[in-house]
Amino acid sequence: MKINFVVTIFSLLGILSSCNSKTENKDFLEDKILIMDTHTLSNYQDLPILNTHLELSVNFQEKKLKGSVTHRFDENRKVDLLKLDTKYLKIDSIQDGDGNNLEYSFGKFDELLGSALSVILNSQSNEVVIFYETTEKSEALDWLLPSQTAGKTFPFMYTQGQSIFTRSWIPIQDTPGVRITYSAKINTPKNMMALMSAANPQEIDTNNVYSFEMNQPIPPYLIALAVGNLEFKAIDFRTGVYAEPSMLEECANELVDMGKMVDVAEQLYGKYDWERYDVIVLPPSFPFGGMENPRLTFATPTIIAGDRSLVSLIAHELAHSWSGNLVTNATWNDFWLNEGFTVYFERRIMEALYGRDYSEMLALLGFQDLQNQVSNSQPAMQLLRLNMNGKHPDDAMTDIAYEKGYFFLRMLEENIGRDKMDEFLKKYFNDHKFQTIVTEEFLSYLKENLLDDNFKGLNVEQWVFESGIPENCPKVNSLRFKNVESSVATFLDSGSEELKYASEKWSTHEWLHFLKHLPENLNLGQMDDLDKVFNLSNSGNSEILAVWFLQSIKNDYKPAFENLENFLLKIGRRKFLQPLYLELSKNQEHKIWAKKVYKKARNNYHYVSFNTIDNILN
Repeated sequence: MKINFVVTIFSLLGILSSCNSKTENKDFLEDKILIMDTHTLSNYQDLPILNTHLELSVNFQEKKLKGSVTHRFDENRKVDLLKLDTKYLKIDSIQDGDGNNLEYSFGKFDELLGSALSVILNSQSNEVVIFYETTEKSEALDWLLPSQTAGKTFPFMYTQGQSIFTRSWIPIQDTPGVRITYSAKINTPKNMMALMSAANPQEIDTNNVYSFEMNQPIPPYLIALAVGNLEFKAIDFRTGVYAEPSMLEECANELVDMGKMVDVAEQLYGKYDWERYDVIVLPPSFPFGGMENPRLTFATPTIIAGDRSLVSLIAHELAHSWSGNLVTNATWNDFWLNEGFTVYFERRIMEALYGRDYSEMLALLGFQDLQNQVSNSQPAMQLLRLNMNGKHPDDAMTDIAYEKGYFFLRMLEENIGRDKMDEFLKKYFNDHKFQTIVTEEFLSYLKENLLDDNFKGLNVEQWVFESGIPENCPKVNSLRFKNVESSVATFLDSGSEELKYASEKWSTHEWLHFLKHLPENLNLGQMDDLDKVFNLSNSGNSEILAVWFLQSIKNDYKPAFENLENFLLKIGRRKFLQPLYLELSKNQEHKIWAKKVYKKARNNYHYVSFNTIDNILN
């Protein structure tokens, strides 16, 4: 396990003090600095947890988890003071491994970070057992009523640990800078299945007790739990799908290529080190497209489009099995090391399975998102290596980390060759397996193992430490998208009837490109024409719906607002909610309407989503 590390950096403080600062002349590999995660109150570098064991009961009536967590440490530890991250937890008592009570206290509460739980350890024991329960304020837990599920009969709960939410359901060292193994015993209500980011059951346990093991060390944000009326269907020998019974066949059919994705990923960058790769399709309140919990991706039902057109999200979460889960950003300042690499890997998987034309459409849509992000963000938030001190790590989850990170790696590929790039990445994942890393470490490794004298010539420092999009950003061309752009002109000249033939075989991505390229001053007749001919307001594709509704808001197309309201009431994915509520907030009439809808919808959203929307509408 790699906890304490010294890395190379060039005048880091100088870089972070100015939004538009240029890289200094001296080589950034000269200075040495100790990198600390500022989003934890724990003493993880002095006393790292090695193993965690959970014993919890799931209580839907009281909406809480109750039980204990046992943390184990190195027997040769040098300190007897343990500091853990907590937020909104109720601690009942704390003991050592022999059952002796231990003294503990809470530090001052911080709205962002919570409270440090300090425990004086027994020098004779390398275990601490904490008896606790969660509270209604937990930011990680989402408790759903039966009416909020597909089956409408059983309740549902799930956790979301990334970025710093695990501390609100487990007292732990809540930092990506530590890696632990874990086990668990979960008690559930009757006829409900528990699943975790670990070795999982495939059938409901009639005793209502589920045991789990995760023997590969992971960062605590990847500890995950879901409980509901679930069933399993295998895709192949090492992949499968969990979902509510009424959705299972539909989900399995949509995700039928999962096994092929794992095969392609292994061919690219080496062995899959997590044994199984399964997906659980959650209820629609889940705030993200997917969460890469190891062995068990948590996925939004919005990817179930009926035509397998949105499965790049699964490729993305699978890719995290290497970038993010196997090799992890040590601090949230380095989030791009998780996401930029994963987007690059995802698009390589999609290219291998569905062709270059397909992956280039994804890349061009990504570049458009990057341009939009740069246009609408502060320069200091446009760097790959961020300074998130005092800020919520979730604020780093933008297209800068994802798309600027992707284009940086693509730039390297185009300059040094794909074969060399693949060889480098395969070696990188293998050399840093089950370790954490910061940006400066990666750049040192990059210079030593790939670039040598070409390091500065490729504007590496500019890509990582400066705002904006560098001039040597790769250019993406898509013939299919050029044809779509011609169709925009056709529609504006001749209406939707002329568009019907051209769009007959369009993919989801072509439709997204078309809708995004429509002018923002369409008249009511044009909007109505599009809607009647293509039934866009009733599309079964959430990605298309979200972009169409955005155009409807911009053009004040009121016939779409009833469907927009239904969408906002049902879907909790922040990627969709944030731009829609933001656009609604720009017009006073729309904002009043949005607040009325949000009052009904808020309880259907996870904390991650409603925290974002609260800030938009208030």
